[in-house]
Amino acid sequence: MSNNALTVENLNKIYSNSKTKKETKALTDLTFKVKEGEVFGLLGPNGAGKTTFLSILGGTVTKTSGHVNVWGFDIDKNPRQVKASLGIVPQEVNLDAFFSPKQLLELQAGLYGIAKKDRISDLILKLVALEDKANAYSRSLSGGMKRRLLIAKAMVHQPPILILDEPTAGVDVELRNNLWENVKKLNNEGVTIILTTHYLLEAQEMCDRIAIINKGNLVALDTTEKLLQRIKTKKINFRVKKVDLNLPLVMKGIKFKIISENQISATYEKNTLNFGEIINYFNQNNLKIEDISTDDGDLEDVFVQLTKH
Repeated sequence: MSNNALTVENLNKIYSNSKTKKETKALTDLTFKVKEGEVFGLLGPNGAGKTTFLSILGGTVTKTSGHVNVWGFDIDKNPRQVKASLGIVPQEVNLDAFFSPKQLLELQAGLYGIAKKDRISDLILKLVALEDKANAYSRSLSGGMKRRLLIAKAMVHQPPILILDEPTAGVDVELRNNLWENVKKLNNEGVTIILTTHYLLEAQEMCDRIAIINKGNLVALDTTEKLLQRIKTKKINFRVKKVDLNLPLVMKGIKFKIISENQISATYEKNTLNFGEIINYFNQNNLKIEDISTDDGDLEDVFVQLTKH
């Protein structure tokens, strides 16, 4: 196979309403590739088409047209091999409360037709740091442990691609960090990760490349670094000794805002202004600078810019 774990070409999904005769386009000519071994982010506002796309991959929704290739297998010609190549971790925690983690993994392996001698339940539990809870009731697990158990369930058939659909929704910061440590560990083992999340800072820190879709259309696809370079404005915060709240600060190409007696913000277009000019301007107005911090923006700014959300 090529070095692409997933190839999507001109994928369309149209939902038809037999009563109103209306058609709704959920996906329009969606085209992108996910490289083998990368962490790939799939972002978009509610209703963008992410769930529809994941449902097509999972086999619960039939595409209208286009081509999808998963780990070298065509989704139409080799549906069983496609399902075997994917491990999907859903948003909802859907665990049987009266089974232990070990029992749940054994049951899941049985559903995939994996012979007992070929099962690696203990290894997977160790990989997601649940070996100590192997025989505890699932209902006794914490929220973070249940999330990790969902990942373990998705890994029983050792798929090369793991899809995480909003894996940290409703999880506190400590458990979220713990979960990402486990995901990084899986990625280091060679597993390709496809991630959807509403926590944009999370995607910024985790993903090698990011696709942003809006209303079923691909509006951006690039490395995280290059997406961040799309932000055109730069913001600088100055802590000053004291400033008159009514002092008029006017400079071509820059917007000043006096936030308090000790804080001024300056916003301007990148590459249009020399930082030294701002310092000179402050000196001319007898403003003594005590500290400086810059804000180049983050993925959320790019997201808002591209989707207008």
